[in-house]
Amino acid sequence: MNVTKLLHTRMRVSNLDQTIQFYTSVLGLEVIEHKTSPRGSQLAFLKVPNSDELIELTSFPPSGPVKVQEDLVHLAFQVDSLDQTITSLNAQGITITDGPTKTSSGSRFIFIDAPDGYEIELIERPTGVKIV
Repeated sequence: MNVTKLLHTRMRVSNLDQTIQFYTSVLGLEVIEHKTSPRGSQLAFLKVPNSDELIELTSFPPSGPVKVQEDLVHLAFQVDSLDQTITSLNAQGITITDGPTKTSSGSRFIFIDAPDGYEIELIERPTGVKIV
């Protein structure tokens, strides 16, 4: 057996509305579906521009609050201009938790925190660089 495609990544969150607001307002993602699962979880599927893969956010309050371990997981998104991104984040009151850092390939990146402490990496790559 070989898998053929990554469809989505699920992340459990404490406050679905707050997290949706972050991903849509700060990062520009789009909610393409919002529903309740058969067991009662609230689900939201977010579309990332220029990607086929989705992010599935889920909230199930009976499970208790989400506690994200530091350096356990992060999402990385490419941006056109890190300088413009930093300006926009500052205007929205979003704290940059690390960076900007420049790599040997010429990429530059920063980290911010999403609700519940999930780390978000925002990367600017030089033209033609296709490093994962």
